[in-house]
Amino acid sequence: MDAAAAKPSKIAIIGGGISGLAAAHRLQELAPATEITLYEAGERLGGVLETQQCGDYLVEQSADNFITNVPWGLDLCRRLGIESELLQTNDALRKAYVVNRGKLIEVPAGFLLMAPGRAWPILTSPILSWRGKLRLAWEYFVPARKETSDECLQDFVVRRLGQETYERLVQPLIGGIYTADPKKLSVAATMKQFVEMERKHGGLIRGMRKRSASAEKSDGGARYSMFVAPRGGMSAIVDAISACLPGESIRLNTPVRSVERLENDRWQVTTDEGATAFDGVIMAAPAPAAAQIMQSGDAALAADLAQIQYAGCAIVLLGVRREQITRPIAGFGFVAPEVENRQILASSFASYKFPGRAPEDSVLIRTFVGGACHPERNELPEEELRKIVTAELADLVGLTGEPELFAVRRWSAQMPQYHVGHLELVERIERRAAELPGLQLVGNAYHGVGVPLCIRTAEEAAAKLVAQLELSEIER
Repeated sequence: MDAAAAKPSKIAIIGGGISGLAAAHRLQELAPATEITLYEAGERLGGVLETQQCGDYLVEQSADNFITNVPWGLDLCRRLGIESELLQTNDALRKAYVVNRGKLIEVPAGFLLMAPGRAWPILTSPILSWRGKLRLAWEYFVPARKETSDECLQDFVVRRLGQETYERLVQPLIGGIYTADPKKLSVAATMKQFVEMERKHGGLIRGMRKRSASAEKSDGGARYSMFVAPRGGMSAIVDAISACLPGESIRLNTPVRSVERLENDRWQVTTDEGATAFDGVIMAAPAPAAAQIMQSGDAALAADLAQIQYAGCAIVLLGVRREQITRPIAGFGFVAPEVENRQILASSFASYKFPGRAPEDSVLIRTFVGGACHPERNELPEEELRKIVTAELADLVGLTGEPELFAVRRWSAQMPQYHVGHLELVERIERRAAELPGLQLVGNAYHGVGVPLCIRTAEEAAAKLVAQLELSEIER
C-alpha cells in the first residue's frame, strides 16, 4: 500500500444535533485515525436538545428524557462514562392524566398508547361511556385488515377500537408524542408494533395478552425505569460527546451550502469559507436543509428529501410555588384531546419526574401549544401564550397568581411528520443514497424521532461508512 492510500480518511458530518454527534463519536471509536469535521449551522451543538439553568430551575428546551426499552441511549451513556448520572423517574408519580369533559382523569392503568392491557381499569374509568367501552371490548372480534397498504393512524384506531377511544385516549396520547395530525400520520411508520399485533395475533387485545404472558415468563428485574435523564439534563449527553471530539473538528456557525460528488469518488463540501474534499459525508441535517444542500449534488435525492414535512410547537415554561397549584395531580402531566377544544396540547410537570429541576417548594411546568393541527398558535406573541397557558392551568389544576419563571421556546418546523407513505418514501431515499458511495443519511426524519433511535441510526451509518472506506482503500 502506497503512502497516499495510507492517509486517514476524511469525513464530514453535517449537523451537530444528537444524530451528528453520535455519528462522530462512533467514528472515533471505530476508526480513531479518521479526520472528522463536524459542520453546525448554529452557534451551539445539540440541535433541539438543550438544557438551561434559569435561576434555580433546570429547564429542558425540548426532550427531557429518553426511553430505555431500547438499548442505544443507555449504551451510549455507558461508553461516555455518564451512566452513573442517569436519574430514574419518580415511581410514586408515574401516572398520566387526560382532560375529560373539563376534568383531569387518570389514563387507565395498562392502556399502552393505543391498546388496552387490562380490562378492569378501562371498565371503571369515566373517560369512556358504556357505549365506548363496549365498542372497545368488541375489538377482540374485529377481523384483521387483509390489505397491506399504509393506513393513517386515525383510520387504524377507529377501525379497531372505535371513534370514542380514538378521540378520548389515543389521539391525545399520540399527539403528545408527535404533535401531528392523526389523519395524515402513518401508523406503520409511527406505531409499527400495533400493526404487527394485528397481523400476528389478529388484534390489539389478543396481542396485549400475548405480550403480558411473555413478560410473566421473562426474568424481569429491569434495572431502569422506562424513562431516564442525566442529572444535569439532556445537554449532559451533548457535552460528554463534544468533550470526546477534538476542538478543531467542530465548526460552529458554519452552514453548509452544497455537497457534490467529485469524479474521483470523493465529496466536495462547500461553505461560505470555501470548498473542502472529503472521502465520506454523513448528512445529519433535517430533511428540508439536507434537500437544499443536496440539490446540486443529486436533484432526485433532494426532491425526495423535500417531501418529508415538518411541524413545530411552542413550549411555555412556568415555574410556580407549590401552593399556587390548588388542585395538584399525582402524576407527570396530562394531555388534552382535540374534542375538548382546549388551546394547549399537553402539560408536563418536569419537577415531578426528576429531582433537581425546581426548588424544593416550587414546580416546573412545561406546556405545549400549537403542533401540526394548530400551527397558527406556534407563533402567538409571548404575552398571549402566557395568558392562554395560565388560564388553562387555572382551570385544570387550580393555578393561581403569577409565575416565578416564565419563558417561551419556539420550535418551528423541527418535528418530522411521518405521513402515510413515509416508509415507502424513506425506502426510495435510502435506495438512492446507497447508489452514492460515501454518503450516509441520519437523523429523526427517517426511522424514529426518539433520542435512542437517532443514536442507533447514526452509529449504524458510521459503521457502514467506515466499512465502505476500508474496502475502498483495499481496492485501491
